[in-house]
Amino acid sequence: MPIQEGDFIKISYTGRLGESVFDTTDADLAKEEGIHNPAALYGPITIRVGSRHVIPGLEEALIGKEIGYEGDTEVAPELGFGPHDESLVKSVPVTQFREKPKVGTRVEMDNREGVVVNVIGRRALVDFNHPLAGKTLHYHFAIEERVEDAQERIQGLIRLYAGRDDVEIAINGGTVEMLLPPGITYDRRWMLWRGRIVHEIFEYLDGIDEIIFKEAFRRPAQPEEEAAGEEPAPAEE
Repeated sequence: MPIQEGDFIKISYTGRLGESVFDTTDADLAKEEGIHNPAALYGPITIRVGSRHVIPGLEEALIGKEIGYEGDTEVAPELGFGPHDESLVKSVPVTQFREKPKVGTRVEMDNREGVVVNVIGRRALVDFNHPLAGKTLHYHFAIEERVEDAQERIQGLIRLYAGRDDVEIAINGGTVEMLLPPGITYDRRWMLWRGRIVHEIFEYLDGIDEIIFKEAFRRPAQPEEEAAGEEPAPAEE
């Protein structure tokens, strides 16, 4: 059955700009290209077609294909990261930088990330466009399988948005219970996207009426006690 909007599927892909890889689900390729992120999860990802879980141009290429399909697609800027918007290139006084700005320096200002593209006298030009804005991209992709199981779909959403695979999930009737690992509340990405994950579970999974988050803490292991009757070794003089 051809892939259509609303299907949950598992895909792998590699995105290139010219000869350079900028994104991939292949850990070995990421290492070869020097873009490997030790904190990232690699391998096929679960997406819902039609929910913008990948860029529009790649999503369009998936529709109508069969499970097992492998191929390539070119993505124009309008279906990728958008056209380059000159209004997002700002002239900023160098006094607003912590360190002397140089071309290529990435900065964060007013909750936006940008890159210094030029320095003229006492002012720097900062481009706040996405680094791939205005670029035509090439994707090689493979449609691995269809994801039907509700638990796998939820795990896929958590992995997609929060980059985690350590949340235990149980579904009892219309209730989803998530056992959260210790320290997850310090994970900025989890806290940022938790609400979105909840929203999409309710929107895309039929029959789910309640979501419960649980935290479990286990007592730390105690050091082994000295064997009964064993005398401690005398201190050296």
